[in-house]
Amino acid sequence: MFKGSLVAIVTPFKDDKIDWDSFEKLIEFHIEKGTNAIVPCGTTGESATLSPEEHKKVIEFVVEKAAGRIPIVAGTGSNSTKEAIILTKEAEENGVDGCLLIAPYYNKPTQEGLFQHFSAVAKEVSIPLILYNIPSRTGINMLPSTVQRLASEHKNIVGIKEASGSLAQMQEIIRICPSDFVLLSGDDALLLPVLSIGGKGVISVVANIVPERVVRIIELFEKGDIEEARKLNYELLPLVNAMFYETNPIPVKKALALMGMINDQLRLPLVSMSDENTAKLKEKMKSAGII
Repeated sequence: MFKGSLVAIVTPFKDDKIDWDSFEKLIEFHIEKGTNAIVPCGTTGESATLSPEEHKKVIEFVVEKAAGRIPIVAGTGSNSTKEAIILTKEAEENGVDGCLLIAPYYNKPTQEGLFQHFSAVAKEVSIPLILYNIPSRTGINMLPSTVQRLASEHKNIVGIKEASGSLAQMQEIIRICPSDFVLLSGDDALLLPVLSIGGKGVISVVANIVPERVVRIIELFEKGDIEEARKLNYELLPLVNAMFYETNPIPVKKALALMGMINDQLRLPLVSMSDENTAKLKEKMKSAGII
């Protein structure tokens, strides 16, 4: 279930409220294009600015509209352990296939604090959990030894989204964790290298706009057609880089708006992309044949 291209889906807004019509179209778009799983309420989905009620409604909505046609892995992390437990239990009750839990941000817990945090959540639910390590956003790096400890002591902690940028760290996680523990890239630009060291896929930003291309790279790699996978990877790389001209999800929301799929709306403190970067993004999208 937790392999391939899992899209970190955006949350579309209209007049600062969730745009449910556009959201449904995005879900259908990913099912049609072969995305392997949808990840709502992740950081790309602006989870930090969703109210608790909106967070719950988004997960309910995605599960309902997907109707079992595609796995749903809900983002339910928080820098409050109690809140993470509440969100994860609600997601389990709403029928998700698993949850993605970001390391607590700003608090900067120790490795023992990280272990206790994720353990507390794991003990409260039975669904599969995926850890999320992204030091650039959280201020703390979850070490391989902590990941191994969590994976060994909690059978429902089944994988990790790794966005440390360190292939050495990712290799160590794969080396010391149980053989069925899944490592997913948290960085589109590292998808192919991560696959080469034993990773199983990516939780992707760029898949919001070109889902079939991300799926295709993984399929080619798994078939052993490395040269073609490499070719497609390098063709996609300029677009991947464009997704980070400004803070994620500013560029990907602008791209989806240029494709006519959503409104170009974010929640403060995020603001729309600058004109200069929008022009650069349009150029990359034209080169990629998207617009």
